[in-house]
Amino acid sequence: MDADRLRGFCLGFNGATEENPFPRDTEVTVFKVGGRIFAISALGDEPLKVSVKCDPDLAVRLRAEHAAIAPGWHLNKRHWNTVTLDGSLPDAMVCELVEDSYDLVVARLPRAERLRLDWPGAAGDGAR
Repeated sequence: MDADRLRGFCLGFNGATEENPFPRDTEVTVFKVGGRIFAISALGDEPLKVSVKCDPDLAVRLRAEHAAIAPGWHLNKRHWNTVTLDGSLPDAMVCELVEDSYDLVVARLPRAERLRLDWPGAAGDGAR
């Protein structure tokens, strides 16, 4: 997966936005939904990396199983993983990790926001 594909995938989610919030590091891009970050990447870095939210138990398991997945760099290591896109992980898995991150963030948004985003879990009572 390259930077253009990663950017396009992240922006393909309902309500997703792209920002460069760090004036000293214009290369760092954050992808947000409802004002909350679901992915962070320095899109010009080689190798490309993306940090994503992850269920804590799954995060530990993924790190143990894949050398390309590490605790989130400069992030809460319990809830974030940094994934190196060096070709060792299938693109489908990377996309699934990004989508899971988006879903974790959206699930914590107010119900009205989830409904506005037309998120599939919005109607359920247990989403928040």
